[in-house]
Amino acid sequence: MSEIDDILKDSAHRPFEMPHGNWIYYQEWNHALFLHWKVPADLLRSCVPSNLSIDTFDGDTYVSLVAFTMEKIRPKYLPHLGIVSNFDEIKVRTYIDNDGKKGVYFLNIEAGKRISAFIAKAISGLPYEKAKIKRTNHLYVSENIKKEFKLNAVFEINDKIAQKTELDKWLTERYCLYLDSGNELYRYDIHHKEWELKNVHVQRLNVNYKLKNIVLSEEKPYLTHYSEGIKVIAWKRQKI
Repeated sequence: MSEIDDILKDSAHRPFEMPHGNWIYYQEWNHALFLHWKVPADLLRSCVPSNLSIDTFDGDTYVSLVAFTMEKIRPKYLPHLGIVSNFDEIKVRTYIDNDGKKGVYFLNIEAGKRISAFIAKAISGLPYEKAKIKRTNHLYVSENIKKEFKLNAVFEINDKIAQKTELDKWLTERYCLYLDSGNELYRYDIHHKEWELKNVHVQRLNVNYKLKNIVLSEEKPYLTHYSEGIKVIAWKRQKI
C-alpha cells in the first residue's frame, strides 16, 4: 500500500464523509504551534462573510493562530520544488459549519517566502501575504510590516496528549476550508490522518494581530497545542 493510499483509507476520525473525485495536491504541515482564543461572537461576525455559518463550541466562538512549516506541496503527478514548496506560514482562522461540513475560514495568511506567497495566492485564491519569518524548534518570530502584525513565541514542547478533549478535536479536526472570492463562495476539501497533539508550554508570547475589532494581543490564549505535523491531501475547490 502506498503512503497516499494509507492516508486515504484512514478516515474513521472524520466528522463528515470523504470527498468524491480525484485529489489534486499533496502537502505537509509540519512543526505546528496552535494558539487558540475565545472571541466575542458579534465581533467575529463582522470578519466573516454573511453566507458562512460560524461554528461554536458550548456557545463560544474561537479564533486560532497556527504557525507551522509548509513542506513538499506539489500537484498530484509532479515532484515538489523545495524553493517554492517549502516555507514557513502563519494562518489566523476561525471555525465554520456550513451544511454539516465543519471547516475553517482564514482571516489572515502569511508566508515567509515572497515567491511562495505569490504562487500560492495565484493558484488557490487564498489571500497570502509576505511576512518576515524566522523559526527554530522552540521559537517562532514573524513580522508583517504592511499590517504591523507581529508574533514572537518561545515555547517548550511537552508530552503527547493521550486523551484529547472534545474541544481539542473540535479545534483541530477540520476537513475543509472556505474561501470568498469576489461575489462567489468556494470550499476546498482536504483529508489527513488525525492530528497527534502535544502539550506545549509557551514561555514567552508577544502577539499583535488586529482583525477589525478583534485584537489578539490583549490576552493570553485560552488553549495551546503543538504537533509534529500531518500529511495532507487536497481536492479541487467547489463553488457552493
